[in-house]
Amino acid sequence: MTQGYRRWYDNDPILKEALELLKLQTDDKKSTAAEFIISLQEQVAQDVIERIYDITKEFAGKGNRWYDADPVMLRAIELLRAAPPKTQRVAALKLLLAMENNDMESLEKEENE
Repeated sequence: MTQGYRRWYDNDPILKEALELLKLQTDDKKSTAAEFIISLQEQVAQDVIERIYDITKEFAGKGNRWYDADPVMLRAIELLRAAPPKTQRVAALKLLLAMENNDMESLEKEENE
């Protein structure tokens, strides 16, 4: 049996759940989450960040993924994809907790710390 198409985040159930739930959030909550995720760029190499900006310019508004329509969310998700697995998991857990508690403002506090 062959496996169907798998997205980069399907291998980690926590990351998968966080992104699937994020997809269903309001635009304001997505925006807050995107800002939180973008704050992770300190943990991603500069050359990777430059490539992410190129991807954003090339695909913003043109792709089929739910986050392609919003250039900020696209940049955030691409940064998350480039982050080390441990950073991805920690970010996913924080996103899940914030969404579960309906407290996206807690992500803004994290960002500023």
